Amino acid sequence: MKNNRREFIKRTGLAGAGIFVGGSRNPENREPFPQTQRQRINMSEYAAPKLETVRVGIIGLGNRGSGTTRAMARIEGVEIKAMCDIIPEKVSAAIASIQDIPQHNPDSYSGSEDAWKRLCERGDIDLVYIGTPWRLHTPMAVYAMEHEIHAAVDRPCAVTIDECWQLVETSERTRRHCWMATRSCLDGIKAVALNMVRKGLFGEIIHAEGAYIHNLNTERYNFSKDQYYDMWRLKENATRNGNLYPESGIDAAAPMMDINYGDKMEFMVSVSGNDFSMKEKAREMAAADPFFEPYVDKNYRGNMNVSIIRTARGRSIMIQHDVSTPRPRPGSHLISGTKGLFRHSPNPAIAFGHEGWLPEEEFQSLVEEYTPEISKRFSEMVRQAGGERYSGYSSVRPMDWRLIDCLRNGLPLDMNVYDAALWSALGPLSEWSVANRSHPVQVPDFTAGAWQTSKRRQDIELEYGGTTKLLRYG
Repeated sequence: MKNNRREFIKRTGLAGAGIFVGGSRNPENREPFPQTQRQRINMSEYAAPKLETVRVGIIGLGNRGSGTTRAMARIEGVEIKAMCDIIPEKVSAAIASIQDIPQHNPDSYSGSEDAWKRLCERGDIDLVYIGTPWRLHTPMAVYAMEHEIHAAVDRPCAVTIDECWQLVETSERTRRHCWMATRSCLDGIKAVALNMVRKGLFGEIIHAEGAYIHNLNTERYNFSKDQYYDMWRLKENATRNGNLYPESGIDAAAPMMDINYGDKMEFMVSVSGNDFSMKEKAREMAAADPFFEPYVDKNYRGNMNVSIIRTARGRSIMIQHDVSTPRPRPGSHLISGTKGLFRHSPNPAIAFGHEGWLPEEEFQSLVEEYTPEISKRFSEMVRQAGGERYSGYSSVRPMDWRLIDCLRNGLPLDMNVYDAALWSALGPLSEWSVANRSHPVQVPDFTAGAWQTSKRRQDIELEYGGTTKLLRYG
C-alpha cells in the first residue's frame, strides 16, 4: 500500500504541488535541516588578539540600541566611533545622550537603508553592536565579520536555520566573534543559581524550564505605530507560528545544563495553540484607525507555544512563549536536579523535597553563600561608579561589561557563535514542528562535535580577566 501511494504521487505529479506530503513539510523526516558541517576552528576556544581600546559602532537606535549606547559608553576601554539608524533623529538623540563623556565623539550614519554598510566599511571599528529588526541581524553580522569586525547582536541572531549556519561559517572563516546579547547567567539570582548548580547543591540536573511571557498585544507595543519601525514585530507575529523568542526561555537552562559544553540538544517537539487575541486586537484597532486594516486578516501565531527538548544525555528542557495574553511578567525559570530545585519566579525559591520551599531566611542564607565573584565585583564597580543596578536598558549590564572585558584581555567569549546559533535556531525549529503536527525535529550540532570536549564558558568566578572598570555615571 505504501509503495502504491508513492507511485501514485509520482505519476500524477502531486508531490511537487505539496498535496499529501505538504510540500516541504514532511513529518517523516526528522532532519529537514543540515545537521553539521566541517569545523574550521573551534570558536568556543578562540581568543582574538587583545584590544586595549574597543572601537565600537552601533547600528539600530530604538529601545535596545539607545540603552546600549548609554551602557557601552560607561565601560572602560570603549570608544564609540559611529552610530547608525535609518531615522536621523534617533542618531542625534543617541549622540546627545553621551555627550557628557569626552572620549566619545561618534560619527552619524543615517538616511538610507544601506547606511549601516558605510559604518562597517570605514576601517576603524573593532565591534559592531546590532539592535535592528530581527531579519536584519544575520545580514548585518555577516557583513561586519566580512569586514574584520566582531559582531554583537541583539537576540535572536537569526530567524532561519540557513542563517544560523551562515553565522557559524563566517565566524570560523574570518575568526571574528559573533556574540548574542542575552542576560544568560552572568547577573542577579541566575548567576547565584548557576553557582549552586556547578557546586552540586541540586545534585545532577535532569530538567529545566524557561519562558518569555510578556503581553505585547497592546497599543504600547505590537500595535503601536512608533514602538517598532515599520511595524516589524507585529509582522513577525503575523507570518510565523512557533516560539519566536526562544533565547529568553533558554538563557538559564542552557548554561546550567552545560549545553554545547558536555551535552547537546538532540531533538525538539513544539506545540502552538490557536490565536485567541491578536486578530481580535487588530480588528479593534482597525475600527478606530484605518492604518491597521491590512493587519486584520493575518494568520497570527498561537497565543501559547510550548516546546520540549531532549538532550543527548537524556535530560529535558521545556520553554514557553506567550506575548499576547494578560499574564504577569516575568516567565518562569526552573532548574531541577536529583537533590533539589531552584525556581526563579514569581519569587525566587529553593526546595529539597516535597515538604515545600525553604523559609525565606534559609533561602537568603544560601544566596549569600553562593553569590559568585562576578556578582560581587560587578556590584562594587557599579557602586564606585555612582550608578544603580537594574535601572533598565540604560544601566550597564554584566553581559556587556564582560564582552568588553574579554576582548580587552584577549579571552574566549562567554557567549560564542555556537551558542548564538543554537539558541536562535530553536525559533525556526519550533516553527517546523508546529507546522508538522508537532512531530519531533532534530536539532543541528553547530559545534560539529566539539560540544564533547569544549571547555565550559560563563566564567562567573572571574578566574580570567575581570580587569575592566566602569566609568562614573552622569
